[in-house]
Amino acid sequence: MESSFPNFPRIVVSQEICTGKPRIKGTRIPVSSVLAYLAGGMSVEDFILEFHGVKKEDVLQAIAFANDYIVPPEKVVV
Repeated sequence: MESSFPNFPRIVVSQEICTGKPRIKGTRIPVSSVLAYLAGGMSVEDFILEFHGVKKEDVLQAIAFANDYIVPPEKVVV
């Protein structure tokens, strides 16, 4: 069974695919892989060209998802 996230309809989780890691809907590309390629210097445009069927909105939602669900909130010291 595939589950999605309310604010991120292009990001889904399914225990049967990618061992339950959040991924771009309709692909086997985990959010963590998107982040790794971008952190390695690949541009969003190059990522889209490399991974056929992935749209710019998919990549942007993967980044936003990671920001909301993966990256711990920063502690602000005043």
